[in-house]
Amino acid sequence: VPGGGAALRLCSTRVAQEAINKPVIDRIIRVDHAGEYGANRIYAGQMAVLGRSSVGPVIQQMWNQEKHHLKKFNELMVAYRVRPTVLLPFWNVAGFVLGAGSALLGKKGAMACTVAVEESISEHYNNQIRTLIEEDPEKYKELLQVIKQFRDEEQEHHDIGLEHDAEA
Repeated sequence: VPGGGAALRLCSTRVAQEAINKPVIDRIIRVDHAGEYGANRIYAGQMAVLGRSSVGPVIQQMWNQEKHHLKKFNELMVAYRVRPTVLLPFWNVAGFVLGAGSALLGKKGAMACTVAVEESISEHYNNQIRTLIEEDPEKYKELLQVIKQFRDEEQEHHDIGLEHDAEA
């Protein structure tokens, strides 16, 4: 190293690809990324309509968690070298319209949308957890931890929606 300085070793954010079931991991990460992207757009639409209402802080809190989920899946896409779905432009528009449209029905409409979406996402995450456990729970330990944590947070959003009159 010139000048007697310490050698600089660049770190890779990529995961060793040889040991994983690439098609399964690609599908899981791509679908989850798209789902979290869509959820972000739904909450953006709800906040555009209800952000200044009494339920605005509740929606914002859930949206902040969804932003964290999306950030993590963006990182996982790079680490596992997964391409995003070609449907992202559709999710961008459709998610916002669904969020704003449900919010135009009022707090109950927005919360009913949240409950329906989060219930579907939680079920989806449960299926992925089962798949990864069947594949090799030790090999996919980090991904399993992420999905379990996010599943639990999505279930919290579901329950928050119920607490805010979604069934009404």
